[in-house]
Amino acid sequence: MTAVYDCSVESELLEGLRAARGAIGRGELVVMPTDTVYGLAADAFRPAAVQRLLEAKQAGRDVPPPVLIPGIPTLNALAESVPEPVDALVKQFWPGPLTLVVEARESLAWDLGETRGTVALRMPDNPHARHLLADTGPLAVSSANIAGMPAATTVADALAMLGDLVSVYLDGGALAGGELAAEGAPATSTIVDATSLYLPEGKLRILRAGVVPRDAIVDVVGAELVA
Repeated sequence: MTAVYDCSVESELLEGLRAARGAIGRGELVVMPTDTVYGLAADAFRPAAVQRLLEAKQAGRDVPPPVLIPGIPTLNALAESVPEPVDALVKQFWPGPLTLVVEARESLAWDLGETRGTVALRMPDNPHARHLLADTGPLAVSSANIAGMPAATTVADALAMLGDLVSVYLDGGALAGGELAAEGAPATSTIVDATSLYLPEGKLRILRAGVVPRDAIVDVVGAELVA
């Protein structure tokens, strides 16, 4: 049964976080606010839950979901290594709208799809999201929408597309992504691929332009490291 909780009401927030934690623990789906758009979340370490997420979005395994994490220590636990430029970007932009693609530890027991041994990680700048992540651990989180449709910036948007495929909706109000989109600016996180940095002349590649502009990334790591 689907439930919607208003995070602006303390009693509903606490109840909603408990319900969301329980749903994740059962392998079900949750819609949660982030600092950009609403995310569709599942337990990253339950392959069946991740597959349920992909099916709800009508997406294939060739579009593996990013993983949201509660803090920088989790980056070190999930990434095979954290090169110095990645560490510098994390210190500058996390929590925030920057997603970093890194080599995943080979020992991780998960199946996010066709990742080719990589994982896209982000620490969101939203207190409700981080509270839930602190309780559940890493979550596979994709934008809360049907593939090809605009990302949801309100719970109503997400509910209209995903309906009862989701057990718990955490309503954090209208999110920043909606205002950015209305102004013609990117509304989602910037995605940077750091998996080539181990090569002698490896560089960072911006896979998706987003809230964090290229110039800001260059300011941190230098132009010579950005393809």
